Amino acid sequence: MITILALLVIVALVSAAESAFFSLTPTEMEELKTSGTKTDEKILSFIDAPKRLLATLLISVNFLSIAIVILNSTFIFGEEGLFDFSLSPLLGFIIQVVVITFLILLIGEVTPKIYATQNSLRATRALVYFVQFLQGLFYPISSFLIFSTSLLDKVIKPKTHNISIGELSQALDLTNDEDMPEEDQKILQGIVKFGNTDVKQIMKPRIDVTAYEFGTGYNKLLEDITNFGFSRMPIYKETLDNIAGVLYTKDLLQYLNSPDDFKWQEIIRPPFYVPENKKIDDLLREFQHKKIHLAIVVDEYGGTSGIVTLEDVIEEIVGEINDEFDDDDLTYSKLDDRNFVFEGKAHLNDVYRIIEIDGEEFEDVKGEADTLAGLIIEIEGRIPTKNEKIKLKNLIFTIESADNRKIKRVKITVVKDED
Repeated sequence: MITILALLVIVALVSAAESAFFSLTPTEMEELKTSGTKTDEKILSFIDAPKRLLATLLISVNFLSIAIVILNSTFIFGEEGLFDFSLSPLLGFIIQVVVITFLILLIGEVTPKIYATQNSLRATRALVYFVQFLQGLFYPISSFLIFSTSLLDKVIKPKTHNISIGELSQALDLTNDEDMPEEDQKILQGIVKFGNTDVKQIMKPRIDVTAYEFGTGYNKLLEDITNFGFSRMPIYKETLDNIAGVLYTKDLLQYLNSPDDFKWQEIIRPPFYVPENKKIDDLLREFQHKKIHLAIVVDEYGGTSGIVTLEDVIEEIVGEINDEFDDDDLTYSKLDDRNFVFEGKAHLNDVYRIIEIDGEEFEDVKGEADTLAGLIIEIEGRIPTKNEKIKLKNLIFTIESADNRKIKRVKITVVKDED
């Protein structure tokens, strides 16, 4: 009986070692690397050979479990053991299976693994020399096991599994906020929606595009470029629907001292056109292939709808990217956790991201709208007046500024379920 209990304790130590060694966090690994102690160096040497470590621990726990079962059958429940079930062999079999399995699982598996997982660094340091002894004891067997598995790896090629966007979306829905940092979760959510987003949803609309007429004087051009701070600007002839090319600010650096009649038009680059319904994942690949950062967005009639940049595309994954020329308060301001003020021209994708809602639930009401003002007009069928309130699901839109042509500014209040 004492031998069986001793073997159970050893099984528990082996199980604890398995969980401890394979549950070390990056922070704990860094502590092991920087401590410089012999114990920690030995732990790292075991971790650097995970196959041998795992093989040793698995061999140990299986040998010990078999030994417990054999001793149990012989000395506890055997014909000359403590308990005699010769008159009722079925009952004896059930008790043996239930009792021994329960003890092995509770004492030898579950309890030590729970403790070792929660205290992995402490348990690893406490058990490292015990593991060293097991490695020496079972070295020939573990070597044979590693050799056998290496042959199987070569014969049976692992089947790669490419996770789909749908599977990633389902995984994110099942993930608790505590399981993943908020920024990482937002990036993954951006990746999920990335392939379903059209260029029209993220572009800068025509009315907000800064562009220059083909005949603009050189001095005037330099003055405006200095004031606006853009690195690339569309150049048009007569109307924005007739784009002549794109001017790169860096191309002007060597001509800064040129006279006003300098023919700067000769250094503009050809425009790159994309349709409104182009998916931004395809656009990103084209940007990478063509090594450009700006595209002219055109509608079904060939007219200019706006422009889209590489920054606009990347922001759909990582969130807002602000440089020294960006005005953080240009399109929205956050009053508190439930109240936000947006300009009417704010893109719906940006609104969804900022107030942290899933925009898919508004797809059936937004129609062709891509901006906040467009969404409200789609809901009401008209341009609301100042101070008018519009409710949509758990959002309340308050019109803060509007005229007879457009909605200029909107306050959004998020209504919580408990309100």
